[in-house]
This record gives sequence, C-alpha cells and structure tokens, in this order.
Amino acid sequence: MKKKLFFCGTFIVIATITLVFGSFIKASDKKETSYITATVTRGDIIQRVSATGTLQAINTVEVGSQISGTIEKIFVDYNSTVKAGQVLAQIDPSTLEAAVLEAQATLDSAVAALTEAEAKDALARKNYERKKKLLEQDFIAQSDVDETYAEWQSAKAAVASAKASIKGAKAALEKAKRNLTYATIKSPVSGVVIDKAVSEGQTVAASLEAPTLFTIAEDLTNMQVEVTVDEADIGQVKEGQIAKFFVDSFPEETYFGKVRQIRLSPTEEENVVTYTVIVDVQNPQLKLLPGMTANVTIEIASAKNVLKVPSAALTFSPQDSQNNTTLSTYTIEPSHVIWVLDEGKPKPIKVNVGLSDGNFTEITGDVEEGQIVILSSSATSTTSNKRTPMRFFP
Repeated sequence: MKKKLFFCGTFIVIATITLVFGSFIKASDKKETSYITATVTRGDIIQRVSATGTLQAINTVEVGSQISGTIEKIFVDYNSTVKAGQVLAQIDPSTLEAAVLEAQATLDSAVAALTEAEAKDALARKNYERKKKLLEQDFIAQSDVDETYAEWQSAKAAVASAKASIKGAKAALEKAKRNLTYATIKSPVSGVVIDKAVSEGQTVAASLEAPTLFTIAEDLTNMQVEVTVDEADIGQVKEGQIAKFFVDSFPEETYFGKVRQIRLSPTEEENVVTYTVIVDVQNPQLKLLPGMTANVTIEIASAKNVLKVPSAALTFSPQDSQNNTTLSTYTIEPSHVIWVLDEGKPKPIKVNVGLSDGNFTEITGDVEEGQIVILSSSATSTTSNKRTPMRFFP
C-alpha cells in the first residue's frame, strides 16, 4: 500500500513540474517586402536598329575579253593599284594581226576591182555614144545601139558593186583592227585589282559572253555597307540617318557612316523578308576590306538631355504582402506610371513616356532627377520564436 502511494505521488509531482515549469514557444510568421530600385537620371536616349551587312566597294568593275585567244602576258596581280587605261594583260595578237592584213588585202582588191569597173564603164559609155551617132546616119541598126546601151548599163552596175565591195572591205578592216586592240586588255577605271581569274598561257573563249579576267574595285577610300534590315524595322530607316558599326577584324574600333539608299527590292529567305540599306563609309586608312562583315546600328531617333528611367520601372506593379495580389488602391494606367517609396510603401507617379532604347525610357511629368524608383520587389518570410520564461508557483 505504501508503494502504491509512493508511485502515485511521484507521478503527480512530475506532471505538476511539467505543467508549471515548462516553457511555451509561440511562433509567428511575417512577410517582409524588399525592393530593387534605381535613380531617375538625365541623359540621352537613342533608338537604334541593329543589323548586319557586308562591306563593298562603291563601284566594282569586271574586266573581260571580247575576243578569244591565249593570254600572252599579265602585267598586274592581286592588290595591284591601277590607273584608267593601264594595260592589264596581253592576248596573243598573231592571228588578229593576220586578220588585219587579210582585211587590208581584201580592201586593196576591192579598190582595184573598182578601177577596172570604172574603166569598163567609160569604154561602154563611149561605144554607146559612137553607135548612137551611127544610128542617126543610118549606118547601123537600132538593135546594135540597144545592145551597146545594155553593155554600158552593166558596166555602171559593176562600178556600183565595186564601190559596195570597198565599203564592206573597209568595215572588215576596221573590225579586224578593233579586234586587234581588244587583244590588249586595259583597265576602264582607276582602282585596285581585287580578283584575277586568268594566268599566262591560259586560253579564253569569248563566245556568248565576255569572260571575266579581272575585278577592279574603284577607290577603296570610299566604301559602302550593304546592310540587311528586317521588314519590321525598315519603316523606321530613312536616308541621311547616322549609322555606326564595327567589324570582327577590329572589334575595338567604331566606324561611322550615313544611310544613302534604301533599296525597294525585297529579299525573301525561309519566309523572312529583308531589305538592303546602303550606308556610305569613309576608309582613308584602307583598313576596311571588301567582303568584311559589319555589325551595324542605325540611329533612327534621339532625345537629348532628358529624364530617363530603366524600362523595368514602367512595368513594375506592387503586390500586397499578405495575399500577393496587386494593390487595388492604385488604378493608374500601368504603362504610364512609375512607383516610388513613400514611408516604406509604394507610391505611384503618373508620367508621360517618350523614346526608349530598350534599356532606358524617356519620361516627363511630376518627377525629378535623383528620385528613387522601384524596379521590382520580392517578399520573404521570417519566423520569430518567443520563449516564455519559466514561472515558479509558491
């Protein structure tokens, strides 16, 4: 009996200590909102269209051959600087020279034939006049006169034919001489040889079209960039706009140019429509070469010394910290409002939006330079544990 009383008493004591001297923990969750902000600044906003293009000479001339023959001598090479009229190559002229001699001989023969025809014509005319007088004296018949007249007319026709032959022979001679001049290939412009498609001893055949022997770029100090612009951007590109670009060979150098032409002919590839824009470029140091790829930006609009904010500030919308919903007390148009912190709470300011370069946007309205605007926010949960001190009962 005493043991039972002892165990019961022990259990009561332990339970009492647990209830009286235990500590109570109260946990409470609270959400805190943090903001990423930026400052309203003053500066320039420049809208640009980005595209790629290829550097080319403004005028590139393909020099060909109008005659067939064997290349006897070449006087230039790649990158040779040439002047207009300078000899580039020589085609073997032997057959052409023979053709000139043959044409000259044909002409000489035609001249001799004309002399003979004129002599016969003169003789036939005299015979006709003589027999005509004999007919008047009734010494011969009319048929004799008619026959003599026919011979005279035939002689006159022979003279006309000989004269025509001379014209044809002269034309053939001129053609042969002209072909002989074609054997000497000359540069039509001043520039730089950027391509050479023949070698000495090679035979060129000019049948249906003139084969290209050399390609000459005229004046590489003035070049152009043929820029491929997407149809979505072409409407913003205008003649006279400023363009800047860099090439992979000189990535740290920036070059400038001006839009000269917007070609109306479209190019479609895989359902993508593009247009070619020509940008004039100065190349005084000849560092830019034909065929280089240019990464181009064309300045289509600009605003100088204006208030601007990061574009993200115009898309920010504050969220209620308890239910994560947009605060209903603010009903201003989101695309025309920025939010600032007022005593730790977001406050909207209505603004007018101007130019944007994608990163920054021009704004006007009740806003000042240096003002802090909210770009984004995030809510974080914090847990606080409060331990109740132990109390002892008397």
